[in-house]
Amino acid sequence: MTISFDIKEKVGIIEIKGRLDAYSSPELRNLFDQVADKAVNFVFDLKECDFIDSTGLGTIVACLKSASQGGGDIHIANLQEKPRMVFDITRAHRIFHIFDDLETAILSFNQDIGE
Repeated sequence: MTISFDIKEKVGIIEIKGRLDAYSSPELRNLFDQVADKAVNFVFDLKECDFIDSTGLGTIVACLKSASQGGGDIHIANLQEKPRMVFDITRAHRIFHIFDDLETAILSFNQDIGE
């Protein structure tokens, strides 16, 4: 797995490539902890993430909990077929806003502010 961080329109973007599993999940958590003070809201871009196991999903949920405690949220963008099945089976799609592309996910935070 490789992960990267960027900021676009005051939203933290964490791009995850490869497998998010029990082996690689601590790397995501460490990165999130390092950048949590750089933005309130985040988008996890999973365009190139082809696999998520239960530990990986648990890590995403833990990041959501941290973001929520800071008054923020995490949206998911570009969820691929196999990871989407994990979100559907576990009903995690009910706690995350999931978008088909990164730009829509970023803009959704601006719409939240306007409401």
